[in-house]
Amino acid sequence: MSEHEGVKTSSHDQGLPERLAESMRSGWADTEDRDVTAAEHAPFHARRRQALGERFAGDTLVVPTGGLKVRANDTDYEFRPGSDFYWLTGSHEPDEVLVLRPDGSAALYLHPRSPRDTDEFFRDRVYGELWVGRRPTLAGTAALLAVETAHIRDLAKALAELDPETTRVLRGIDATVDAAVGVADDGLRDGELAAVLAELRLVKDSWERGRLRLAVAATAEGFEDVVRALPADREVSERLVEGVFGLRARHDGNAVGYSTIAAAGAHACTLHWIRNDGRVRPGDLLLLDAGVEDTHLYTADVTRTLPVNGRFSDVQRRVYDLVFAAQEAGIAAVRPGVPFRAAHDAAMRVIAEGLADWGILPVSAEESLEPGCGLHRRWTLHSTSHSLGLDVHDCARARATAYLEGTLAEGHVLTVEPGLYFQADDLTVPEEYRGIGVRIEDDILVTADGRENLSAALPRRSDEVEAWMADLRKAGPRLPG
Repeated sequence: MSEHEGVKTSSHDQGLPERLAESMRSGWADTEDRDVTAAEHAPFHARRRQALGERFAGDTLVVPTGGLKVRANDTDYEFRPGSDFYWLTGSHEPDEVLVLRPDGSAALYLHPRSPRDTDEFFRDRVYGELWVGRRPTLAGTAALLAVETAHIRDLAKALAELDPETTRVLRGIDATVDAAVGVADDGLRDGELAAVLAELRLVKDSWERGRLRLAVAATAEGFEDVVRALPADREVSERLVEGVFGLRARHDGNAVGYSTIAAAGAHACTLHWIRNDGRVRPGDLLLLDAGVEDTHLYTADVTRTLPVNGRFSDVQRRVYDLVFAAQEAGIAAVRPGVPFRAAHDAAMRVIAEGLADWGILPVSAEESLEPGCGLHRRWTLHSTSHSLGLDVHDCARARATAYLEGTLAEGHVLTVEPGLYFQADDLTVPEEYRGIGVRIEDDILVTADGRENLSAALPRRSDEVEAWMADLRKAGPRLPG
């Protein structure tokens, strides 16, 4: 349910004379869309609803999408549907709630487009079509998404009739829905619903894999755009990098899937550097971690570390090549039937052995790799992999037994992204390493007999990166077309 109640106007709106109001309520042509057919993805959502319902036979399941969030005063953030809700419905609209009934049927409660004889059409800044554009009808949504629909005004009564002992709610998304249905078993039942939803989403169906391929392809284009626009001989702002990639994301997809990390120089040692207010200088490395979210909300997550002037220095190449070797080992470890941790373990062994060979690691690689030690992690703190899909850190509410401690299967999509980060003030490493941060990240689909690197179109090996950058710079900057 939206935080906006009634007809939402603004403090600077002028008064509305009744004669004008009467005029606005009439004289409009019929614009009803009567030729709506089911979307190609509707059957996939239906199968997901069925699978979820079968896991909780006899229960009513309530899954909201959430409402608009205030950015400042009377301006809202652009709405993005809740990932679990979208996975079950395919609907992009705010303030909707899906109710799965014990008999396996479903109802989608929504706020449909307003008739032209009400003030909502021309006065309401949240739902009024004069302000925000055309909205779906109940019938149109039912036809498009192949699901029963109902008006959102009927939801309160429906929720009030539910028994908490046989109802599960995806909580923390919509406060009004949370308050409308009592909590049973101290929330354990609701927590199980959230966990099972995340676990069902771990394996991507064929349609999801297609969306991820599109997101990754657009992301590769965005990386090329950045290299084409990045000068080799003068400094620019990190925000130029962010902006160039953001243009591609908005043009080819919905938006960026997460805040772009455009970290130059020592900023690359800050794992989630999203301020992007520094300078990109020739001689530095640029760590670009970015992903396009496609129009159906599936996101890529790719990182490349680029020499701004087009050539790695000797020490930069040394660090880069070790990270590349670690990533190669991590990717090679991915296949059905292995632990989710396999890629991480393989990559960390290469990192630890490399640091030991350089004399940086104060113990042997074997000792550092023991569970009670982990000294190599001082320079590579994060995990090597996470699930990827509708969220950049997908399926986060899945139980550890199914995710972090689970086993890979065909259809899993995960990142492999080892890194080395030598902080500028780290006295435990030689001075030549300080301020160098390198991460290489690709999106890997687990196949029936191994793996597929979805982002393989972007070069990874240091010499290939240099040649790729040189070729793109010769071609010059471009705009998405």
